Amino acid sequence: MSLIWLSLLFSAHLAECVPEKPKRSALNQLTRTLLRKYDCGVRPVHNWTSLTTVYLDLILQSVLDVDGKTQTITTSIWYRQIWTDEFLVWDPEEFDGINEISLSSDAIWIPDVIVSEFVNEGKSVPIPYVYVNSSGSVKNYRPVQAVLACSLEMYAFPFDKQNCSLTFRSWLHSVKEIDLALWRSAEAIANDKREFMNDGEWELLSIPSSYWQIHQDNTDYAHIQFNVLIRRRPLLYVVGLLIPSIFLMLVDVVSFYLPLNSGTRITFKISILLGYTVFRVNLTDDLPVTALSTPLIGVFFAVCMAMLMLSLIKSILVVKLLHHSEKEVRQMSVSACLLDKYGSAGLGFTESALTSIKTLDHINLSGDYDVEPSLEEDLLSLNEIHHAPSGLEWLLQELVSLHLALSQEDSESSAQAEWLALCSKLDCFLFRFYLLVLASYAGTLLTLWASWSSA
Repeated sequence: MSLIWLSLLFSAHLAECVPEKPKRSALNQLTRTLLRKYDCGVRPVHNWTSLTTVYLDLILQSVLDVDGKTQTITTSIWYRQIWTDEFLVWDPEEFDGINEISLSSDAIWIPDVIVSEFVNEGKSVPIPYVYVNSSGSVKNYRPVQAVLACSLEMYAFPFDKQNCSLTFRSWLHSVKEIDLALWRSAEAIANDKREFMNDGEWELLSIPSSYWQIHQDNTDYAHIQFNVLIRRRPLLYVVGLLIPSIFLMLVDVVSFYLPLNSGTRITFKISILLGYTVFRVNLTDDLPVTALSTPLIGVFFAVCMAMLMLSLIKSILVVKLLHHSEKEVRQMSVSACLLDKYGSAGLGFTESALTSIKTLDHINLSGDYDVEPSLEEDLLSLNEIHHAPSGLEWLLQELVSLHLALSQEDSESSAQAEWLALCSKLDCFLFRFYLLVLASYAGTLLTLWASWSSA
């Protein structure tokens, strides 16, 4: 008997020396309990005829890029899915009051809800966990940087508005198995702009949503569509594109006030056209590119360049008409001819000849160089004398020649002045026509842009 007591005491002493095995934590026990017989490939309902409703919610954070050439838009969104998993239900009192846990998204069933417009999911941060509460409600929250296919309308750039949609649907399950619904009300989602980065190029107008079912292959499929309505802020493009172009057009209009016969108008207009071409080439990357339609601002630049070319052609035409009736410049002036031909004879003027000049008091030398007809006939008859003239006759001949040359020069000057006045009137008429075309074009363009911005 004593041996038995000694063995019991020894075993009790050994039991005190052996460390007690720690208990598993309640969270670990709960996770093992939930996932021990869980099959992630089976829709989580006890009755297979029961419907699984997936609630969706969407918050737009920012618009990163809008590409008119590829017809895509890159957005950053916060996307939420909520559904009930009947296999993930427990009593919180049995597990130290745990009411919510996080589980690996690969270990449980996830609905196959996709976005039909997805081109590329972009650089989204992977979130490998979902939240599950004791009632079986599963919350799957994910930030997504999505590249979406969108039918972009760039005609009214930079006063354009875009309407891009995100259509959520189950890829395989019909509405009898998976149905979709909104987690919040449609009004709350449409007017939620709290998280949107409103300091960029795009302004968020609203995010209306709609639910419908599509019938395909004798089966109905549920769809929920979110329409992202955004509007571009045009200030950057107005300051960088439109205002410099308008300034160049105004300078071209002012250049019409340069004198027609100065010879600098055409050079100035060519400089403006060259400067506008360089300006247009440098800003090619800032303009949207579309394969089907031409933006209105592209038409604006093309017409502005056409107007500059029209202005230059008009100036060239008027200058050509101005010089059309002008004769060739004489080789020598009248005085040069006289000095060349009669310079040596003029040195032999006698005193009698000079005295005879004073007797020609009826010849007007005030500027018009008019001579009475009877006297002009006499002078012309003197000019036809073939024998060697005396000093007085020689002087009279030279005066007649000088008078005729000055009269011809005055007539040519008056004719040139009349032609210049006619060309100036033509230039004024074409200038007014140019202003009329320019004003009509500007009014039409402003009306189109105003209608698009107010729509």
